[in-house]
Amino acid sequence: MIISYFPKYVAVLVLLVLSVSALDTFIAAVYEHAVILPNRTETPVSKEETLLLMNKNIDVLEKAIKLAARKGAHIIVTPEDGIYGWVFTRETIYPYLEDIPDPEVNWIPCRDPQRFGHTPVQERLSCLAKNNTIYVVANIGDKKPCNASDPQCPPDGHYQYNTDVVFDSEGRLVARYHKYNLFAPEIQFDFPKDPEFVTFNTPFGKFGIFTCFDIFSHEPAVVVVEEFQVDSIVYPTAWYNTLPLLSAVPFHSAWARAMGVNLLAANTHNTSMHMTGSGNYAPDAVKVYHYDMETESGQLMLSELKSWPRRETISPAAVDWSAYARAVKPFSSEQLNFPGMIYFDEFTFTELKRNAGNYTVCQKDLCCHLTYRMSEKRTDEVYALGAFDGLHTVEDMHVTEVSNH
Repeated sequence: MIISYFPKYVAVLVLLVLSVSALDTFIAAVYEHAVILPNRTETPVSKEETLLLMNKNIDVLEKAIKLAARKGAHIIVTPEDGIYGWVFTRETIYPYLEDIPDPEVNWIPCRDPQRFGHTPVQERLSCLAKNNTIYVVANIGDKKPCNASDPQCPPDGHYQYNTDVVFDSEGRLVARYHKYNLFAPEIQFDFPKDPEFVTFNTPFGKFGIFTCFDIFSHEPAVVVVEEFQVDSIVYPTAWYNTLPLLSAVPFHSAWARAMGVNLLAANTHNTSMHMTGSGNYAPDAVKVYHYDMETESGQLMLSELKSWPRRETISPAAVDWSAYARAVKPFSSEQLNFPGMIYFDEFTFTELKRNAGNYTVCQKDLCCHLTYRMSEKRTDEVYALGAFDGLHTVEDMHVTEVSNH
């Protein structure tokens, strides 16, 4: 599904304005938010109680948005689940949801809050964007009715979507994205029928948007960059770090570098779930990042980014990654290798038993060589060198096929 939000009847005017006021660089803000979570419950709470919790979180986000605006930020990204948390069933999330319309309706909730029913969260986010003259990216829940004529309609008669919204500096809803690749525990939400490729235009470049687990799959993450030629991605996420491969900052910075776009990544902050790691990543550098497993505080980050990085990105020369390894003679070792699973893939490991040494571990045609020295080797820690040669799969499916449910 292609969704590029740009009202037709103002296209000529906006294009003229953009040609005059287009910015070569912009100030991007991301906020890592320590979410105030609801009490775990098996029964839905009242609308009043849900709004009380959501306003507590928005109160925190409001301070970050106002500070970012005072510091000159043009856009701010807040995290996935940042307004109500993630401890829900399908039934208990429902009172938190609002009907989020297609942005083509040209709606500023701050000016006309009742146009699409009771939408207090959208109204407040719109007013924060409008009153502070800043683009605001947030993650909330959308509900859409359906009936028996739709064979995929859930038994309760409505769809529930994990949804990103973007309000421009006038408070207008300019983008709505339904998360396509849901993480396994997200039982409270429905999968959209088709992937959405959502973009929106600004005076500082063309933006795409997707959420958290989407970054692992070809649709929409790769498609929105390669086929829709966006300059930057706004990326709300609730990412818990899993070593060695799934640490937020190196993963997200590598993705931005590989795709040749800016990635504005806002993570939730919850040390008990290893959730931290936010930043602004450009194709050529990590502009700013935050990683904190010591405190429970949120953090605002700002940096200057190029509005059109793809125009300047020069593809690096091809690298022969095997050149060095082929020239190295495998280190001999009498100790046995052992298998181990990392995120559904079976690696071949060898343990690093000494404070210093030389090791080689191979799997099929891939060999990894390591020469190392440790400043300290604690008795309660185990280090290993591992190799995996194959296609990453999840439950016998290629990762690019996971989105086929």
